[in-house]
Amino acid sequence: MKSTKTQKIIGLGLFTAIVIVLQLLGSFIKFGVVSISLVLIPIVVGAALYGIGAGAWLGAVFAVVVLLQPDTALFLNMSVIGTILTVMLKGILAGVASGGVYKLLSKKNKYLGVISAAIICPLVNTGIFLIGCRLFFYDWILENAAGTNAFVFMITAFVGTNFLFEMATNLILSPSIVKIINIGKKQINTKKK
Repeated sequence: MKSTKTQKIIGLGLFTAIVIVLQLLGSFIKFGVVSISLVLIPIVVGAALYGIGAGAWLGAVFAVVVLLQPDTALFLNMSVIGTILTVMLKGILAGVASGGVYKLLSKKNKYLGVISAAIICPLVNTGIFLIGCRLFFYDWILENAAGTNAFVFMITAFVGTNFLFEMATNLILSPSIVKIINIGKKQINTKKK
């Protein structure tokens, strides 16, 4: 039992470091005004290996790193509370949702569980971001949309290409994610004996 807890702590530490490094690297790659997010795959894998709580933790780590990045200054200038709520919720809920979907569906079919978790993670991340934009930054969005539809502006200026990149990456790498999870689960189960 103690060995399993130790292994989980070590595994989460490793995934935490991966999330931090990938988010920092992703900040150098921009589509529009927003940096891409490379961390969703480690969040999905961590949530699948260590549970929903691990997904929440990794999502929170992702969110904290995002809050510390220069890209976030635009939103912080408009609403500190709105920015913190939006960023923290989108990260944490993406991890929770991917972990929950994996747990629910992997019992029936591991590939279905992984693919569904890999899809739900960027959907929740982007969906919460769009909701936050509507709730906290809508006046600025209307002002900068220059007469175009505000929703279209949010999609094209903030999330369009980024979301497509995240979703494509998650779907393309899903078979590899399954293999990583299988190896991780095997190691966890070996340590339990």
